[in-house]
Amino acid sequence: MATAYNGKILRVDLSEGRLWQEEIPEVLYRRYLGGGALACYFLLKELKPGVDPLGPENLLVFTTSVATGLGITGMNRFTAAAKSPLTGGYGEAEAGGWWGPELKAAGFDGIIVSGRALKPVYLFVSDGKAELRDASRYWGKLSGEVQDGLEEELGDKRIRVLQTGVAGENLVRFAALVNQLKHFNGRTGLGAVMASKNLKAIVARGRKRPEPADKEKAKEVFGWFKTHYDRESDAVHKFGTARVVLSLEASGILPTRNFRQGSFEHARGISGQKMVETILTDRGTCYACAVACKREVEVPELGVTSKYGGPEYETIAATGSLCGIGDLKQIAKFNQLLNQYVLDSISTGVVIAFAMECFEHGLLTKEDTGGIELRFGNAEAIEPLIHMIARREGIGDLLAEGVKRAAAKIGKGAERFAMHVKGQEVPMHEPRGKKGLSLAYATSPTGADHMEAPHDPFYEGFHPKGHPLGALGLIEPIDVLDLGPRKVRTFYYCQQVWSMYNSVGMCDLAGAPINAFPLDQLVNYVKAVTGWDTSLFELLKAGERANTMMRLFNYREGFTKDDDTLPPRLFEGLENGAHQGERIDPEEFQKALRLYYQLCGWDPDTGAPTLPKLIELELDWAAPAQA
Repeated sequence: MATAYNGKILRVDLSEGRLWQEEIPEVLYRRYLGGGALACYFLLKELKPGVDPLGPENLLVFTTSVATGLGITGMNRFTAAAKSPLTGGYGEAEAGGWWGPELKAAGFDGIIVSGRALKPVYLFVSDGKAELRDASRYWGKLSGEVQDGLEEELGDKRIRVLQTGVAGENLVRFAALVNQLKHFNGRTGLGAVMASKNLKAIVARGRKRPEPADKEKAKEVFGWFKTHYDRESDAVHKFGTARVVLSLEASGILPTRNFRQGSFEHARGISGQKMVETILTDRGTCYACAVACKREVEVPELGVTSKYGGPEYETIAATGSLCGIGDLKQIAKFNQLLNQYVLDSISTGVVIAFAMECFEHGLLTKEDTGGIELRFGNAEAIEPLIHMIARREGIGDLLAEGVKRAAAKIGKGAERFAMHVKGQEVPMHEPRGKKGLSLAYATSPTGADHMEAPHDPFYEGFHPKGHPLGALGLIEPIDVLDLGPRKVRTFYYCQQVWSMYNSVGMCDLAGAPINAFPLDQLVNYVKAVTGWDTSLFELLKAGERANTMMRLFNYREGFTKDDDTLPPRLFEGLENGAHQGERIDPEEFQKALRLYYQLCGWDPDTGAPTLPKLIELELDWAAPAQA
């Protein structure tokens, strides 16, 4: 029977210049689905503990899912994964856009890259074939130049280009990957991993689109979505991810001045609504997605073009309110620079805000900053710092290491200004006003990550009839400031959903509870495209399996439960806003963390997955010797 996946991946050994195909048994697809779960399976199975993340021994894995490329809204994201140079642990980042479906159409469900090429190369994958080609002419070029150059070289505007940038070439520890200049695998420094292998880009071109095993059932799901989704009333479509700026400001939890404050006096001026009124030129989208949440902006006087899209919420907050900047046009300029250098906007904004606070406390001086007056609110300081970080020039060389390493090198108490978990900078969501997020940040295997589960405001809307997460038994509202057992249980269930989304390629902005695509229709769609008689239970187990494997990966790299913590600032009260004085209570947090371990089937004293849980998840093959 036909299925929607190809049943094979591409192996690339850059050291030997060797490429080959490998067939993947169906049982692996059903157990791991693709995406994050399948990527972690390969890393856990094949990568030796203790390897240098920027050495040739590290593996760089790209995985689509069993549903990628079939045209349903929101289910076309792909995963990139490796050992992270930022945290030293498990590194993973998802991206939408166009590259994942194109790889699938080119005949492969994933790519595993090992070794290091002697000189810069790019990988060209086209209609079941692959070859390595010289990329020397693209080394040192900004992302737009690389995209244009490859399209001209290959004589095809339909190619899809996934690339690392100048920041990756300079081994900035939070360098990212980007496809089609706008769609990012943003976090954990995977751009540095790719560049460390002298691999500049992976170009995909495919002409054979996958087909569902049961076309009629797949059409039924398409029909359901078309009937139930109203784009014109969808705030995600109208205002993009930056729609949340005003609601976070009203709640007093808009990250401001390096997380000291929760309210920003210029919030209206950097909101998604303000963007629509001023610089927005179009709403971009990902492959086959009706939501179209992407922003395209132009600011001619600053040289900002829609070629690089426009700023998402995370970029707006990280280079805006977090640094005290309230000029949306300037933020659009920062966004373009980040896209050209291919930098993670979250980490970049956080390291700059960290440096600003160090400067204001005298831990950094103008001599250290190359004469830059590095104070909150000084928009003129941001642009040169982005250049310096991407190129590792001056103080940028220090900040390119991330806040954890930079704070350790500065010393003198700089650690108290370093907003990170496990070495990864904290995203633009405030746990002191969304208490379940404290668990998400602390337990995320990749370091602080806001995409571990839906955020607490969704929990306030639980009710017995018709809530999109009711199928999980979540039917009673829970206050955003609660961090008791009911909140821990809710986070535990929701984390499985979000982990499953990352494995099946579902975008959180299209799926429930944020948007219209519900869990029951997701199950129906997976059934239709694969031909499996699967269930919500089985798909959630795939999510739980992924999260547990990632825990095992970090465990063998030396991480312990002591790494499941938060920056000291989050245990202190917010300085202003509607939640002024609110903080994470350390004792309550530790109780919640211990209960979370127990719900996961992990040892509450060590945080390590227990052997019974590994057996239940069919992961006993990965059990540590002492388990």
